Amino acid sequence: MLKILKKLTKKELRYIGISLIFIVTQVYLDLKLPDYMSKVTKLIQEKGTTVSQIFDEGRWMVLCAFGSLVAAVIVGYFAAKVAAGLSRTLRHEVYHQVSEYSMAEINQFSTASLITRSTNDITQVQMIVAMGLQLVIKAPITAVWAIMKIANKSWEWTTVLGVAVLFILVMIGIIVTLAMPRFKIIQKLTDKLNSVTRENLTGIRVVRAYNAQKYQTDKFEKANDDITATNLFIQRAMAFMMPMMSMVSSGLSVAVYLIGANIIKAADLGTPANSPRINLFSDMVVFTSYGMQVVMAFMMLTMIFIMFPRANVSAGRINEVIDTASSIKDGTKDGSAAKEVGTVEFKNVYFQYADASEHVIEGVSFKANKGETVAFIGSTGSGKSTLINLIPRYYDVTAGQVLVDGVNVKEYTEQALHDKMGFIPQKPVMFNGTIRSNLAFGTNGHGDLTDEDLMSAARIAQAEEFISKKEDGLDSEISQGGLNLSGGQKQRLAIARAIARRPEILVFDDSFSALDYKTDRVLRDTLKRETADTTKLIVAQRIGTIIDADQIIVLDKGKVVGHGTHDDLMASNEVYQEIAYSQLSKEELA
Repeated sequence: MLKILKKLTKKELRYIGISLIFIVTQVYLDLKLPDYMSKVTKLIQEKGTTVSQIFDEGRWMVLCAFGSLVAAVIVGYFAAKVAAGLSRTLRHEVYHQVSEYSMAEINQFSTASLITRSTNDITQVQMIVAMGLQLVIKAPITAVWAIMKIANKSWEWTTVLGVAVLFILVMIGIIVTLAMPRFKIIQKLTDKLNSVTRENLTGIRVVRAYNAQKYQTDKFEKANDDITATNLFIQRAMAFMMPMMSMVSSGLSVAVYLIGANIIKAADLGTPANSPRINLFSDMVVFTSYGMQVVMAFMMLTMIFIMFPRANVSAGRINEVIDTASSIKDGTKDGSAAKEVGTVEFKNVYFQYADASEHVIEGVSFKANKGETVAFIGSTGSGKSTLINLIPRYYDVTAGQVLVDGVNVKEYTEQALHDKMGFIPQKPVMFNGTIRSNLAFGTNGHGDLTDEDLMSAARIAQAEEFISKKEDGLDSEISQGGLNLSGGQKQRLAIARAIARRPEILVFDDSFSALDYKTDRVLRDTLKRETADTTKLIVAQRIGTIIDADQIIVLDKGKVVGHGTHDDLMASNEVYQEIAYSQLSKEELA
């Protein structure tokens, strides 16, 4: 938690300083009230006291109470500012750190956990800072100050107060010890609940298609019951806190009055107005008031002890995200000194996932020259997608080199590397907005694109026709995830988005799978004609998609088992022949 608090800005620290002044003011005014109560008590017992004298002291009591209220409001205002500012800083750092993560770190935390840490965990920290600034500072000052004011009143009363405070501390210690381990569990259970909910919402069509609502509901209920049971345990433990505090408070009052009654009884009752009896009664009233202030101070601390364990766990989870550096280290080259243009070369590349025991890619070497089309084909799990994910550095090679324009990709800044290519993922991603905003999504650093630029990219991607048919054209709305588009429409828009960047290299990760054969053929012919100077790397399952490629690389279990043109491979490569004949007849292949 201390590490989180170090992220407070100078402005927020100034707010804390101002709050401290008003907290001391509030405590002073709160502790001044019993002094006026003592005076009023003495005046009431003295003979000849007028109502106006009592009201004079009463006015000071009202002013103290009102001043304390104003100070409390000001402290609350600044505490809210500090807590909100810190949570904003944490959200900023978590978001930007996650944005820098490679796929390895994303997989390490899981998407559901990262969402929980960005929302629920930061909210827990915000609450403890807002409450803590008001209570953690105020409570000790109040307790110490009050004890100093009443320490010399009576050793019997002081002993009773000490026993009450000791009882409170023991009780807090026991409850926090029981609850602390559960707080660590509850955040993980929140991750799990979010994961189940997210999975159900994203897969709702499949769930309904298979009538699996009950199965998904049972999964949700299991996660929900687990988090409920843990919360109930914590809340039941904490439920003892307030009744026990009330019991201590009431017990302290009774004890003070019983001891006071015995002291007064033993005092001299026959003296004049300023008798020990009057002073003892006044001291008893004051001691009770101050004693309640001490107990209230510990009650305030109790509230923090209730909230702190969970906030501390949340702070650790936030720090874990912020402190986890991306395994992909940014290079320094901006690409301006590259001697080649539009080339991609693999030199004896090996790749192994962090949690895997074997290499996924082994000894792959090839070079794609400017304007060439290089295709990758192989059975499912042969490493095609993994191979091309190494080009934009979603993962780094375990051994060997990946060169773009003759420079190792590790030497580029990520921005410079990504500016050189347009990447179309296996699952096209559409963002909430319009067709225009989605097509122009990746054009940062390339200047503003006109409608003609966007429609030109859409024309090449065979998306112009369905865009033109929409009433609002480029300004047509796209829902989150592109749910109001078909699979083929999303793929074509994703391809148009990449083309709109005017990149040196286009990378297609099985990006034609949702297209019919006719559209596939027309799109490839248009691509070849309109982007003749652009290097194209294509992962495909269909032979028809790659039949005209300049180079075809056949992969099997991460190794290159064939390399050449379609005709070369049909003449000499058994793996390629198997794939080809499983899809097309000899006549079609001829």
